[in-house]
Amino acid sequence: MSLWVDQYRPKSLDGLHYHRGLSQRLKSLAASGDFPHLLFYGPSGAGKKTRIACTLREIFGPGVEKLKIDQRVFLSPSRRKLEINLVQSNYHIEITPSEAGNYDRVVIQEILKEIAQTQQVDLNAKQRFKVVVINEADSLSRDAQAALRRTMEKYMSNMRIILCANSTSRLIAPIKSRCLLMRVAAPDSEEMTSVLLHVAKKENLNMPEEAIEKIVEDSSGNLRKALLVMEALKMQSPNLTGSLSIAKPDWETYCHKVADLIVGEQSPARVMEVRTKFYELLSHCIPPTVILKTVAERVVERVDESLKADIMHWAAFYETRMRIGNKKIFHLEAWAVKVMSLYKHFFFDIDMSSFD
Repeated sequence: MSLWVDQYRPKSLDGLHYHRGLSQRLKSLAASGDFPHLLFYGPSGAGKKTRIACTLREIFGPGVEKLKIDQRVFLSPSRRKLEINLVQSNYHIEITPSEAGNYDRVVIQEILKEIAQTQQVDLNAKQRFKVVVINEADSLSRDAQAALRRTMEKYMSNMRIILCANSTSRLIAPIKSRCLLMRVAAPDSEEMTSVLLHVAKKENLNMPEEAIEKIVEDSSGNLRKALLVMEALKMQSPNLTGSLSIAKPDWETYCHKVADLIVGEQSPARVMEVRTKFYELLSHCIPPTVILKTVAERVVERVDESLKADIMHWAAFYETRMRIGNKKIFHLEAWAVKVMSLYKHFFFDIDMSSFD
């Protein structure tokens, strides 16, 4: 039994409930003889991977859904073995090179070279090229992006690349210039409501209007989260009656505790305590950028209006540093110390002004 988010995932571009203009544009591209490299970008849960899958079906037909998962072993320059999972059909291959960490360049080079040197075996296929879908493209190292750029130029004749990223800010300009950019924006409240009502109708579920409003507000444009929350509520209360409470994820509650610690006291002992909490979050595979964003938003809710701009400025500053550096904990801790310093100076200035 699959989750609703997978069970009711649209299979074709016509089945998508929102961004109709984008769907029509992708349909035209799939039908044309000159299909370009594509870069899908937008926030999590907006439907990027769904649109990629629908576009592939539009190009190659239902055969693209016959998938198999393969585990490949790559060798780094130091002869270290790297195990990467691949999802592939006869027409495309889907990879997440960032799983290899700093050795993502090796994965990119070997996979793309291998795909580019093979011809499309299905003579009935509409297009003669194969497609490589690269997930988390914005997490690729600079070396991997440089290797990808060269491959995109060299093997254009029998291979197309579709990149999937949350943001274009970390991609080098040569890659962006070689792709047609497709922005998949987060659905608005009305679009999310229509999708939730569609799924509820399929499940013969009578959803109260206030429950849908609460789910939409809690999801903040993340449609995947909204569907998961709705299914979780259905499991808690099959008739969806009474007071419905949407539980926050454990990591989010933990981040809020970290923010409360930062605001509650500013001392070296508290810095050490906050560092321990950051380590705990990182060890549970919560992305450092998500930790910083969640903690910063909570801190901003609890401080004076005059401090909010500075706190978000330093959050953006250390997020940029975090992307460039390797040790994420250093930048998270540096931001926490900076916020504590700003907060302490703010109260010191208030105390001094009271003596004037």
